[in-house]
This record gives sequence, C-alpha cells and structure tokens, in this order.
Amino acid sequence: MHSRQQEIAAALNVCPPFDGPSAIQAEIDRRVAFIQTCLRESGLKTLVLGISGGVDSTTAGLLAQRAVEGMRAKGEGDDYRFIAVRLPYQVQHDEDEAQLAVDTIKPDECHTVNIGAAVQGLAQATEALGDLTPEKRDFVLGNTKARIRMVAQYTIANARQGLVIGTDHAAEAVMGFFTKFGDGACDLTPLAGLVKYQVRELAAALGAPEQLVKKVPTADLEELSPGKPDEEAHGVSYQHIDEFLQGRAIPDEAARIIVDTYDKSAHKRQLPKEP
Repeated sequence: MHSRQQEIAAALNVCPPFDGPSAIQAEIDRRVAFIQTCLRESGLKTLVLGISGGVDSTTAGLLAQRAVEGMRAKGEGDDYRFIAVRLPYQVQHDEDEAQLAVDTIKPDECHTVNIGAAVQGLAQATEALGDLTPEKRDFVLGNTKARIRMVAQYTIANARQGLVIGTDHAAEAVMGFFTKFGDGACDLTPLAGLVKYQVRELAAALGAPEQLVKKVPTADLEELSPGKPDEEAHGVSYQHIDEFLQGRAIPDEAARIIVDTYDKSAHKRQLPKEP
C-alpha cells in the first residue's frame, strides 16, 4: 500500500505540508504567478470562474482577482479582468454563503446564470431518462448540472475572450470527485496538487471568512439529497484523504477505499482514448 501511496501522490503532484505562514504566502505568490503566466501565454485578458460558495471556488477566485490586479498594477494593461459567475440551479439553499464568497473576492465583474431552465429542458428532451429509477435519474441530472454550469462559463469566456478556471485539487482528483467534461473541464487549475486542508490554509491567508474556510464541502448536485457532504459520498474523510496523499499512515479500510476509487476513476483524469 505504501508504494501505491507514493505512486498516487507523485501522479497528482501533491504539495508537501507548509512550514508556517511564510510558506503559505510563498505558495499563494507562486500560484498567482502561475495564473498570470497562463494569461500572458494565451494572449487573453480575462479569467472566468463559477463561484459556488464553497472554500475551493472562494480560494481560486481570490487568487484570480489578485492575479489580474497585480498585472494591472505592473502596467501590463488596464483591461485584465476577473469575472465571477454565480450558477444557481433554481434556488440555491446556501445562497447567503455564495454571496458572501462574491463579496469577499470583490471580482471585477459578477454575473448570475440560473441553469434551472437549461437542465430541465434537456431532461425533458432526453427520452432515455424516462427508463431510470428516481435515484439514478437524480444522479444523471446532477452531472448534467455540472456540465451546463461549465457550458455557461465557456459561453462567457468565449464572448469575452477569456480562460476558464477550474477548482480541482489533489483531494478531489484522487477520488475522481468531479464531473467529466463538467467541473473537470477548464483551461487552468490553480489549486492542483493541494490537499483539502491546504486549500483552507490558503483561503484563510487570503482573507476568506471562517464561515467559508470551515464550511462542510458539498457538490450539492442531487435533489434527493440536497447539500450532501462530500465525505458521505466518498465513504472516507478528507482528513484521511489528505493524510494518505501526504504519505502518512491511515486505517487500512480508508486506504483501500481511496486506492479503489482512484483506480476506478482513472478515466476521468485521462485524455480521450485513441486507436
């Protein structure tokens, strides 16, 4: 199992623990610089990110806003901008926290696109959904919500000639906890390699309120179980996932779940297959 730990951590480029506040600040600076480099190399001037109200999108948004503000301050162009996008499905149960995230980030622009009509329209037009159990139908439409959200972000990015930011990090990547071609589709992933507690450390250092830093993570895609915690879906805690990825010992059953899930979700982390 130890060899699998090392193999998986290396494949996901897991970041080692931070050695104090100065190391956290250095990591923030490194990731802000990464975002700026992506913009320069693309020749584009805009960043787009969906803000859910969770710690991941809050952290990525804070890094993005800092990146464009830094480029403007250096005289690289006043037209560098960060656009935050609110993407509720009908009425979002944690709307207050989503708005708190936007208020914390203070993006150059914020737009709201309610995906409810698009998801329901697609559901009504897809006859295959009628053959599914309520639970399976709910699961499929949950993934559809994630994909429609990414369609909305790319629509805005195309219109404004921008890049779409993703929020995936090592603790989600190892569990395949993202929708293929949904929230897994993006142009850059500034949180890559971080484990969950490190995302929280960056968020706190960037000034995110404790309410968001410590918020229970949820993808919130399924209507039959609104706000379902990620850890309930994983079958293992983020603490054990983080410890596994950073090479520490965890209970055998937790390690087995992580490795099995990593192997089963391999297709999500690969490019499309070719002959």
